[in-house]
Amino acid sequence: MIVRIFGDQQYRMPDEHHVPLNDLDDAIVEAVEARDEATYRSRFDALLAYVREHGVPLDDDELTGSDVLLPPADLTLEEATREFTGEGLVPDPTEA
Repeated sequence: MIVRIFGDQQYRMPDEHHVPLNDLDDAIVEAVEARDEATYRSRFDALLAYVREHGVPLDDDELTGSDVLLPPADLTLEEATREFTGEGLVPDPTEA
């Protein structure tokens, strides 16, 4: 799976990380729906950190489509209410 973090870069994520990514994404949706800014911020930061830690950055000259598009690190809670809705941004692994 290819994950793009806007304002950062693209990362190749091994398949075994799909479920943990989806779980982090679902946790963000819950925090956004509750309008809990502190929890939202910590969970969103954790999602981005997870991608950076477990993903392999793609070379700048490697052009490929992204399976998951994540907003930039400075996304506010208000902006997140438009992004993290329903099932979130990471597709359910059983549907991917």
